[in-house]
Amino acid sequence: MNSILDLHPRIDEHALRARLVRYEELRPCTNAFIDTRTPGSDRKENFTIIGPGVAENPEQYVHIGIPHGFNIGGARQPPGCTNSQHSHKTAEVFVIHEGGFRFKTGVDGRAGSIDLAPGDVISIPIDAFRGFDTVGSVSSFMFSVLGGDDPGRVLWAPYVFEQAQEHGLVLLQSGRLIDRRRGDTIPLDDPPVRTTSAEQVAQLKILDDAGIAACTVRRDDLGQRTGGPFADLPGVRESAVIGPANPAESMPAAPLSWLHGFHLRALHLEVDASLSWHRRLEEEVLLVHKGVLRVGWAGGYLDLGAGDTLTVPVGLLRRFENVGDSLVECYVVRGGDHPAAPVFK
Repeated sequence: MNSILDLHPRIDEHALRARLVRYEELRPCTNAFIDTRTPGSDRKENFTIIGPGVAENPEQYVHIGIPHGFNIGGARQPPGCTNSQHSHKTAEVFVIHEGGFRFKTGVDGRAGSIDLAPGDVISIPIDAFRGFDTVGSVSSFMFSVLGGDDPGRVLWAPYVFEQAQEHGLVLLQSGRLIDRRRGDTIPLDDPPVRTTSAEQVAQLKILDDAGIAACTVRRDDLGQRTGGPFADLPGVRESAVIGPANPAESMPAAPLSWLHGFHLRALHLEVDASLSWHRRLEEEVLLVHKGVLRVGWAGGYLDLGAGDTLTVPVGLLRRFENVGDSLVECYVVRGGDHPAAPVFK
């Protein structure tokens, strides 16, 4: 029987390129959710990069459908745009890539708030209302990481249903949106989702300013909890952001240490710095924030730029190198609450 390291001993360039999503090639959905006609929310773009995500529009484009045990998505919003209050049943993590976002908690968005800038990370607990507005005068983009292969459905604040009805959108029990303005009718076997009740609202957590701040890691604080098997390499720093202590990788507990079903790390490579050849026993997704990161394997290499996403196959022998003229900042998602140590060539 083949070991897990034999799953991808070699892979050609075409196959690995199929696991790469360039930032400029992201395909948005502009009507992914029930609030996408509500004034103030009607200009947002949602992206499903890896996995099915939580979109309510079956026409949402999925870039990579390979199950990972987590989902990678994205959201882009112009100035003045808002994402309505909602909650999730699985982990929801955001990594700010461009611009700025104000996160708001509570059923009406008034319980607590925090402003985040590029490089900041936030993980909002399950069963808590959250929403976000664009902050500043430029278009803003952030990556999202959702727990599980099936992250479930969104629970919307009551006002979202009321506003959607005014604009002809109805959310069905199947999770599908229909458009009454277009002449869609409600199927007899698929009734509308009922407006979230006061009893449901009362069961959710409420995060005040201090509570939401405790769910955040600032970019400037990323170097406080470092370690990992590459810690002795010159110009390399790996920092724990999300996940419990992981002795197998010699990594301390992250600032956001509760279980998510995945780990998130910040990997920094100085100019000309590199990671030696190694393999991983779980899915590893690279979200490049800054710089030019070269990912090499036996069949060649790919150069990743800011905003690019690459999922590296389990067991593939790989090497990372900074081939640009500035610092590489990359966020790394690895599957499981206790990732294994890398296996070296």
